[in-house]
Amino acid sequence: MTKLNLHLADESAQLALAARIARQCPAGAVIFLHGDLGTGKTTFVRGFLQALGHQGVVKSPTYTLVEPYLIDHKHIYHFDLYRLADPDELEYAGGRDYFNDQAICLLEWPEKAEGYLPQADLILHLSYRDSGRDVIIESGSDLGETLLGSLNS
Repeated sequence: MTKLNLHLADESAQLALAARIARQCPAGAVIFLHGDLGTGKTTFVRGFLQALGHQGVVKSPTYTLVEPYLIDHKHIYHFDLYRLADPDELEYAGGRDYFNDQAICLLEWPEKAEGYLPQADLILHLSYRDSGRDVIIESGSDLGETLLGSLNS
């Protein structure tokens, strides 16, 4: 498992990182987003979706659990599992149906559904530092290694 440590000075740097990852990300990818409230998990998703051509608002699906997007024939699912009281809730909601080789899944608070999620390809850990954010990006699969390699070049 490879790691990359970055400091993102501001929101625009965070959006740019998300865009770089989005442009390299194939269908079937799973990305976990860890971090305290306000560290920019939804900001990352917004940058990811906008880089693929999404023009609308990107809101955190805190109450709906998942927000689907169809962009240029790509299915992208944005999960926010913060309010999940029990991992079984994801199963009852048909959560596993979203994870397939035709979709990209971005998950905030994946630890809330531990045991019910597929292996992540990329794992991002966001934290505060001054007015910016630190991010540690880890690969969780061969695809993750490839994506991380593209960020290093």
